[in-house]
Amino acid sequence: MTLQQEIVGNAMQMAVVNLRPGQTVYCEAGKFLFKTTNVTMETRLSGPSNNGGQSQGGGGGGGMGGMLRQAMGTAMQVGQRMLAGESMAFQYFSAQGGEGTVGFAGVLPGEMRALELDGTRAWFAEKDAFVAAESTVDFGIAFQGGRTGMSGGEGFILEKFTGHGTVIIAGAGNFIDLNPADFGGRIEVDTGCVVAFEEGIQYGVQRIGGLNRQGMMNAVFGGEGLSLATLEGNGRVILQSLTIESLANALKKAQGGDKQGPTGGLFSTHAG
Repeated sequence: MTLQQEIVGNAMQMAVVNLRPGQTVYCEAGKFLFKTTNVTMETRLSGPSNNGGQSQGGGGGGGMGGMLRQAMGTAMQVGQRMLAGESMAFQYFSAQGGEGTVGFAGVLPGEMRALELDGTRAWFAEKDAFVAAESTVDFGIAFQGGRTGMSGGEGFILEKFTGHGTVIIAGAGNFIDLNPADFGGRIEVDTGCVVAFEEGIQYGVQRIGGLNRQGMMNAVFGGEGLSLATLEGNGRVILQSLTIESLANALKKAQGGDKQGPTGGLFSTHAG
């Protein structure tokens, strides 16, 4: 069953989900807003890939060995999420005795987007983009190659969504949908602007220019640092107009605590 949801609002959107009997939706802890009284809420450490979003116990088989394997799987999931800086737990919502309503939101001013997974392609998203999903969607952590992650400074750890159903993501500012195939097969963007992309898109990081005068001018005065993200292939890409770093710097400046100075880029003191 497709998840019935509506994204409402402007400057900071929220998702209002209508749950039918038999449907379960889960969210990252801290992104729940409201629910009707017939919607139950349960907090678990395990993700849906451990138990399909169903309550633990029964049907697992294997006795003590099965329980141990389940515990080890949960521990690995929690460890991966902690390493990625994600929430340790998920909150699960199910409607009882009829349809129910539950609302979710992101943590930054910006847009939300509902992605429909049909099982053929996974989706990858930046850290903290995940808001909520059906229990038929598996949430995982994808680690980019060490060279890509270390050189880029961002995007080393991504969220990965597989399975069938609806997943809701959020970002900062406004969204734009692009396909690199419409622009010669490759686009280059600020590393903080990437929200999500389909499986089949190759994500990487490249240095801005060479170690020459113009390259150093880009790095020091251009505000981009030393690297840009690259996206190649044929598939859907979602970018955001506001980066977390630019928002943080704007708030510092408004509070009279801007330490970035006129050079930005390489000499920024933003601790991110």
